Amino acid sequence: MEKGSRLAALSLLLSAAFSNCVCPISPEQIEPLLYEEQLLWVSGTQGQVSTYRIPLLTFTPRGSLLAFAEGRKSSSSDFGAKFIAMRRSEDKGATWSPTTFIVDDGTQADGLNLGSVVVDEEARSVILIYSICFHLYQCYPSSTMMVESRDDGRSWSQPRNLSVQLGVKNFAPGPGFGIQKRYNPAKGRLVVCGHGTLEGDGVFCILSDDHGHNWYNGAALKSIPYNQKKRPLDFNPDECQPVEMTDGSIVINVRNQNNYHCRCRVVVRSRDGGLSLPIDDLYFDYTLVDPVVAAGALQKDGVLYFTNPSNEQHRVNLTLRWSVTDGVSWEDKAVQIWSGPSGYSSMTSLDRDPPEDRKYIFVIYEKGHKDYYETVSFAKIHLFGGR
Repeated sequence: MEKGSRLAALSLLLSAAFSNCVCPISPEQIEPLLYEEQLLWVSGTQGQVSTYRIPLLTFTPRGSLLAFAEGRKSSSSDFGAKFIAMRRSEDKGATWSPTTFIVDDGTQADGLNLGSVVVDEEARSVILIYSICFHLYQCYPSSTMMVESRDDGRSWSQPRNLSVQLGVKNFAPGPGFGIQKRYNPAKGRLVVCGHGTLEGDGVFCILSDDHGHNWYNGAALKSIPYNQKKRPLDFNPDECQPVEMTDGSIVINVRNQNNYHCRCRVVVRSRDGGLSLPIDDLYFDYTLVDPVVAAGALQKDGVLYFTNPSNEQHRVNLTLRWSVTDGVSWEDKAVQIWSGPSGYSSMTSLDRDPPEDRKYIFVIYEKGHKDYYETVSFAKIHLFGGR
């Protein structure tokens, strides 16, 4: 082989290798800018829906964006009948389809509750996990449910009751996204984490090793005292968002329901693919002050991102933070996405070619002027746009 040909081949090989790597990013490179924003749902303005809450967001294996929310039919309460509302975008959030209701629980006194969305890249499917009768209000028992789309979110399967496999229990997934493990241990496993009732609270994970056909119970980090009425400052981990780190461990960022130890987030880690959550790997993140709320977390290109209403008392000031040390420390800089009332949030990104797609993260969150549940808003953030 000629010298020039060998150099060209080596250059091509290196280019291919680095295009798929998780390359470290220095703090100086990141300067997020709120690039675009639009409202996806406005409460009280559409048909049979009083309030839209609990937003979820994901990219499909084919690159479409799917946004979900609870369409609460009669009030803003966690109780009551609901729809699962969805909108779909094929141009990375520039335009969206009209709202469709992919699940309808009828007139149940204690209807469905979202939920976690998990993308199976190997099966090229999108799975949505939710609960029904979670609060046991005029209904029994609580059930964990699943619907699935294999055509990019255009249509969905009939609901399947997973309690046959998991047992009857009060399990509220997420809210946020579940993960398909990219690294060992348990590469390819689907992991969905959630919480229990206030008395039987804690972080609980359900797992599938066959693309969602069968599910089993994994890690459990229980509240103290467990299955007993809680008092202020009791240990009561609640809603949670798992992310997989590049070493294959799963870090779960958790709502600190009773403000045990601090008004901040609880962080736990599983090193065995979601089978256990040892107390040795639990800590409190004092930087992530929190008013007791579901928050967003995302690992992208070696950087950990986090969104929540950054306030110890009130659901206001939705803020984006980032860490280049896997959450050991957070950069002093932060980006305020919305100063006013703001609630639950979730994030996603498209980590594939072309390189332009890697410059953005996408945030969906509850946003209002008087109350945080007035609207659900979609924000596109350029990670290097402020430079």
